[in-house]
Amino acid sequence: MIKDLAAREDGTVRVSGWVEKVRDQRYVQFVVLRDETGAVQLVNGGVLREPDPENPRSDILVPRTRTISELTHGTFVTVTGELQHNERVKLGGVEIQIEEIEVVAASLPDNPVADDSGIDVRLDWRFLDLRRPEQNLVFRVQTTFLHALRQVWIDHGFIEVQTPKLMASASESRAELFTVEYFEGQAFLAQSPQFFKQMAQAAGFGGIFEVGPAFRADPSFTSRHATEFTSVDCEFSWVDSHEDVMELHEELIVAGITAVKEKHGAEIEKLFGIELEIPSRPFPRIPLAEAKEIVKERGYEVPRADADMDPEGERQIAAYVKEKFGHDFVFLTDYAWSIRPFYHMRHAEDQSLTKSYDLIYNGTEISTGAQREHRIEILEQQAKEKGLDPEELGFYLDFFRYGVPPHGGFGMGLNRVLMLMLKQSSIREVTYLFRGPNRLLP
Repeated sequence: MIKDLAAREDGTVRVSGWVEKVRDQRYVQFVVLRDETGAVQLVNGGVLREPDPENPRSDILVPRTRTISELTHGTFVTVTGELQHNERVKLGGVEIQIEEIEVVAASLPDNPVADDSGIDVRLDWRFLDLRRPEQNLVFRVQTTFLHALRQVWIDHGFIEVQTPKLMASASESRAELFTVEYFEGQAFLAQSPQFFKQMAQAAGFGGIFEVGPAFRADPSFTSRHATEFTSVDCEFSWVDSHEDVMELHEELIVAGITAVKEKHGAEIEKLFGIELEIPSRPFPRIPLAEAKEIVKERGYEVPRADADMDPEGERQIAAYVKEKFGHDFVFLTDYAWSIRPFYHMRHAEDQSLTKSYDLIYNGTEISTGAQREHRIEILEQQAKEKGLDPEELGFYLDFFRYGVPPHGGFGMGLNRVLMLMLKQSSIREVTYLFRGPNRLLP
């Protein structure tokens, strides 16, 4: 691989990759070759052109030179040559003097993706867009981040599960459900693994986690919404309140960002121009009602008093937290019962509030968490209050008829985390293959 060349001694090497650039000069040719690990300069020097006996003022290209001249951007080649260390070479301080070059797979000359192509064009040709070093880095960062999260869960004795994505009933709101034909009936694509995460608590699994797809039939075209996204979910038993969930959540976030900074920090700074900051613990915590008052004092009032914090409110409270605490994260806590799902636990001393939170990162909500209600009689009553039919929730409510410990958890959008971590303008940039209201291809 190209990343290994700098550590090798001078001598014969064999490399493969995509042609990124060709500089065809009269007596020397340069090729920039890239694989998934980096780029290297190839040199075709020496006597590259032979005199034309019929016209002494012109040259005839020798075969190898002609091959290089005809290389198109994106052509995949294999090269054998002499590796030479040269401090003047900007690409890693090494270059390869070409001895043999084989065109493995030629690329069409009319590359549909240019440096100034818009996001829609790049998504149409996503496999070409993903060749960019910035895009390659995004998914290396994702891999490192998830590995760090998994390590924390495993160290805590958690179990990884894979829950079904075909469901017989809604887990959140019917308004955002995708309905699919299912033999003689119909099924729904899972909005979240919520019910199945809680089933694991009734089953005695204790802590569990999942990284998997979730689906929302939300016709939004914003930079942070998608109809299919990767959800990072966690649920565990023996909690005393949502504070226990927040403590684990921030431990996971700190571990993930620390691992990314240690492994990719220099490359992120080079390609994205940002220096990652590892957040300190504990993260700031502000009750939602208080946060709305803070935002109001800053000159912005959330339109509805009985509603969630809107995007501008999230940006304003994040700016306040950055100014006051120097922190990129803030937990907004104690959401009103009127805007939370039926399975969130209410405060005993104030039934209008829930033991829940949203986590805001760089001005955008990335996660919702809570202590769940585990008492069957209260769950049934709360479902009715939300206009749900307990009969349709029968399989879920059965979990709580045979003893289940107090528990809580969260669901977090992985793509939003990456977008905000790398300061990208849209989750489209950090999603392998984006799905939205008007995009099902490629």
